[in-house]
Amino acid sequence: MNPAMSPIDAPTRWSVALETKPDFDQAMDRIYAWYEQQVIDRPPVRFSRHNALYADADAAAQARYSNIKDWWFDAEYQLERFLRGLESKRFLGETFPLFWPNLGPNVFAGCYGCPLVFGEVTTWAEPIITDYAQLPTLDWQSEYLAKLDELTLRALEQAPGRYLVGYTDLHPGIDWLAALRGTEPLLYDFYDNPDDVEAMLATSTPDFLAYYDHFDTLLKAHKQPSVSWMEIPSFGRMHIPSCDFATMVSPRHFRQYIWPVLAAECAAMTHNVFHMDGKGVAHHVDAILELPNVQAIQWVQGVADDMPIMQWTPLIRKLQAAGKSVVVDLQLNELDPFMDAMRPEGIFICVSTESEAQEHDVLRRLAQWVPA
Repeated sequence: MNPAMSPIDAPTRWSVALETKPDFDQAMDRIYAWYEQQVIDRPPVRFSRHNALYADADAAAQARYSNIKDWWFDAEYQLERFLRGLESKRFLGETFPLFWPNLGPNVFAGCYGCPLVFGEVTTWAEPIITDYAQLPTLDWQSEYLAKLDELTLRALEQAPGRYLVGYTDLHPGIDWLAALRGTEPLLYDFYDNPDDVEAMLATSTPDFLAYYDHFDTLLKAHKQPSVSWMEIPSFGRMHIPSCDFATMVSPRHFRQYIWPVLAAECAAMTHNVFHMDGKGVAHHVDAILELPNVQAIQWVQGVADDMPIMQWTPLIRKLQAAGKSVVVDLQLNELDPFMDAMRPEGIFICVSTESEAQEHDVLRRLAQWVPA
């Protein structure tokens, strides 16, 4: 047994045989070590590539639908689209063949009656709360939940031995309430209706956990690990807590209203990787580091002046010093200086490559990055 694996989690592991990922078990050994800020032979790495021809084909497919929502809702096409992407592809490092049902980041709010507006690459919610005296409830008959069920079940039918099936992008808590209420009205509510905000947030966690359990139970029944859009699996219950709305609130409001909800989410999970989206959210880093049961932070540095990654090494060191593992996105030309400046324990690298040869080169270089 991998010494980095906790006694609680070790019995929950099972072997997953995938023809597209024959080294699945070894990859999971590295990830479980990473959860605990340890390194077996090298830090984990996920590769991604941009396929221009595939993107052009997808745009052409969208144009054949009378409206873009029909494209999103065509479960048969979405699965076929994913399966085409598996053809002749090798999943090196800690890159996994993963189908995750996706209707955009506000689908949880959508299941409360928020209409989702569908774009080419994402969706957004139209707010519906105008009066806290008349609050929506979770609709288990929502067309969005029904579509997620269909996407999941279709994918599970063909998954054995070929790929993983994940659960959808879930944003409960304050991001959920911002979708329901609208960002600007919610900001005013912190001053005009604080009791309503607090009461509404209190309803989020039980509904979220029931919603999460709905998919977790289904996926576990098919021997699927727990994994979502971040593509980092767990054999327990993996969650990606987040709070993009936090960039607009004060530290006092974050701790009073938002922190308790995040803490309740994290306490119900086996592994949590907090999605810290940019320097605005990072203003609350000390409070985030106090959240219970958070094993790792995904640091999203942003673009333009927020690049390159090297300016954020002090923050990443702070996260490591607090006992947290870190997910970072690097450009290929940043890999060597980043390795020179940082220690490898608890680092999970995501990097975009142009070829399999580049990926093998990255793996070779990471194998030379050893703990001091």
